[in-house]
Amino acid sequence: MNQMNSDNYTETPIHMILNNLNDITTSVMYAAEGENLEEVLERIAQVSKDLVGARYAALGIPDGNGGLRFFKVAGISHAQFERIGHLPEGIGLLGAIMHERRPIRLEDMREDPRSAGFCKGHPTMTSFLGVPVQVGGRLYGMLYLSDRQDGKAFTEEDQWLIETMAGYAALAIAGAELGEQQRRLTLLEERERIGMELHDGIIQSLYAIGMHLDLMRTSPTLDVQNLTNAIGDLNDVIEDIRRYILNLKTSNRQTIHNCLQSLVGRMRISESTNVVIDAPNQYPPFSEPVFEAICQIVHEAVSNAVRHANAKNITLSARQKQTMFEISVADDGHGFDFEAVMNQKIGLGLQNMIKRAHLYHGDVNIHSTQGEGTVLTIVIPI
Repeated sequence: MNQMNSDNYTETPIHMILNNLNDITTSVMYAAEGENLEEVLERIAQVSKDLVGARYAALGIPDGNGGLRFFKVAGISHAQFERIGHLPEGIGLLGAIMHERRPIRLEDMREDPRSAGFCKGHPTMTSFLGVPVQVGGRLYGMLYLSDRQDGKAFTEEDQWLIETMAGYAALAIAGAELGEQQRRLTLLEERERIGMELHDGIIQSLYAIGMHLDLMRTSPTLDVQNLTNAIGDLNDVIEDIRRYILNLKTSNRQTIHNCLQSLVGRMRISESTNVVIDAPNQYPPFSEPVFEAICQIVHEAVSNAVRHANAKNITLSARQKQTMFEISVADDGHGFDFEAVMNQKIGLGLQNMIKRAHLYHGDVNIHSTQGEGTVLTIVIPI
């Protein structure tokens, strides 16, 4: 058995690393530019193989349970890879790197007692160089190389190069994993945003149309104009849905007063409920997406006042106070015991209002007294 571990090194030839540092840096930068984690792993295996002139290279990523989550190879064609009986299972020399977390360099891996041999269809390999890919106490993967193209055994310089490469590769893998986590988080946030948009906008609009149609149903006479208006409202909702799906929400910049007036008009509130708008006829101090989110909160608050509070009078007030923007929705409905409600699990509508305000570093404050009504205030920093 011919084993050459780092324990036998007398000194580290720093000049060897420095002379090849540019190649290592360029290789890692190329690997880190992969579009996703798996492509980053494939590139690390390929550039490591090229760095020391090996015929074969592989990069295994542990799954935390003793096996491998990913195993990417270089130097083996897709057809050859398909003929291999099964993927490595984290045993033999591959498992030794994972568990011992120290480099292993062998002239002939078949002579090492830790070797588990090759499965059916696996290319014949002789020399071996394996190093852990880790930072501190965290193991990101195991980098394996076999058989130099010139037929010689791996050298100390090869080992130092691959160990240095592995250190940089750990950072590249960590960056790729972080990027994938961020993409998943962004996707979840986008799904949540769309869910809130549908609940606060589309569903509430449909509910308002439904109430309007129900009033028409109980009316002794059919008002053709009201029916035409309801059909028009339904077409507007259908258009909104299409825009959400195609991400083609059109820009329609309006003043604060006009935005609130348009919002109330789309809700088709019964004439028995008086709605007063006290807002400036000036443009909002926000980008359109931010003010649209604020209007969705107002929409939900007004809808609750109409549907649940049996309010006869609702006042919408908007004010800009130095670095803060404030909109309040006050009603004279039956109100509720605020403490009792907050001690229970709050509903989806209130959750959405609070979450939407928090997205823009704002807050929603509610003051309610049974029999006297409710005041909901939205405060957003400018």
